[in-house]
Amino acid sequence: MVIKIKSKLVNLSGTGGEFSPTMPGTFKRPRYLDLHLSGELKKRGEAMWNRLGSCDLCPRECGVNRLAGETGFCKAGARLRVASFSAHFGEERPLVVEGGSGTIFLSHCNLGCVFCQNWDISHKGAGTDVEITDLAGMMLQLQEQGCSNINVVTPTHFSPHVVLALDLAASRGLRLPLVYNTSGWERSDVLVWLDGVVDIYLADFKFMNTEAANEYSGGASDYPQTTRSALLEMNRQTGVAHPEPNGLVQHGLMIRHLVMPGNAGGSREAMKWIAQHLPSDTYVNIMNQYRPAYRAHLFPEIDAYILREAYTEVVSEARRCGLTNLDVDI
Repeated sequence: MVIKIKSKLVNLSGTGGEFSPTMPGTFKRPRYLDLHLSGELKKRGEAMWNRLGSCDLCPRECGVNRLAGETGFCKAGARLRVASFSAHFGEERPLVVEGGSGTIFLSHCNLGCVFCQNWDISHKGAGTDVEITDLAGMMLQLQEQGCSNINVVTPTHFSPHVVLALDLAASRGLRLPLVYNTSGWERSDVLVWLDGVVDIYLADFKFMNTEAANEYSGGASDYPQTTRSALLEMNRQTGVAHPEPNGLVQHGLMIRHLVMPGNAGGSREAMKWIAQHLPSDTYVNIMNQYRPAYRAHLFPEIDAYILREAYTEVVSEARRCGLTNLDVDI
């Protein structure tokens, strides 16, 4: 696999990286620009990078020395690995509008779901090793193409690389919102390092049941508790996601919940928790595209497709709970 970057790092703004309100589009000033201009963004990236020496970036806290070439559960070393980058039109409509979401798929994953539809990237590590300068170049190229945001997919284990690349790209004129597209299984104390860096959290909320999380996601039995804490921190940082007049969401928390066979994810319970602990207008995408991919055939209870009735019941539960900002397929 070859990742082609058409242009080197160029100053798109002509102003030394400072934000210009006369740039095309109706973009708000990204949160990370102030941190970049003060030097804080680079400092945070370097501090996060140092944690790779005894890696504790995710809840697994493997403690391996990635800087010395060791790998833990996610199989990622210190070298950044990217599967692809492009304008993606399959994301939520408020992230796409006309230009598409500037999506960068990072290889490997710290969660390891047995039903993963991108298993070749997350489990097998498909992709190409690149430099941080290359990642910055991808961000700038996606901006040149007219994308609505920079959307880093599965970023947890490469979060230091993302922050350092963002700082470099900002110095060359990047001014798109940053979308942190995550499984939701994040350490809240690590997320604090991203306060003021991330504009939009696009977070999965997969499980409310510890047994299911343990069985289907590599022993991550603490997924429900850890992810609930992470969602609260994400909401504290960015608030509720509402579209601008042009239809784009430029800041806020967006939650994805995938309805699974046999209520394996605890869908109704998840809707109740969101309604009780987050604002009633929290953006929630209730997803019905589950299919038994990768190793799901080894687990008969999830080796099936979703019944329409099961999906509509989850939507009804969300509405009964008072959630008002739903993205549903009904």
